[in-house]
Amino acid sequence: MLQKELLTKRNYAAIGEEITHELAADFIKAFDQECPNEIKAFTMGKNILEQILAQPGCAGMRFYNGINEKGQKTLVYVGVDADGKDLVKKTVVLGNGSLISERAIVADRNDNTPTSLPSWLTWLL
Repeated sequence: MLQKELLTKRNYAAIGEEITHELAADFIKAFDQECPNEIKAFTMGKNILEQILAQPGCAGMRFYNGINEKGQKTLVYVGVDADGKDLVKKTVVLGNGSLISERAIVADRNDNTPTSLPSWLTWLL
């Protein structure tokens, strides 16, 4: 059983890859055609993303669809560990050297203001 687990364990830190601008344009255009009234994009700041990724044991991030208190679609983002589990707790070292467990960072408050396709798409279409 252990050997099978080792062979099938997923490397969550390695998920994702760079794609071409043309493929990105195809994806964005297809979504816009399929869902013309949906939010086009979400913008998150570097600071909160780095804070989540810097948590002990964080191997990546997961983005959940959500509806905020204003009834708007949003993304909730959370760190994931090497086993693909959401990071809901983190260990913190206090000034006296003792360890405590506290809630891990879960974030929102992104900016979803783009209401049209990105301008860089026009030179690819």
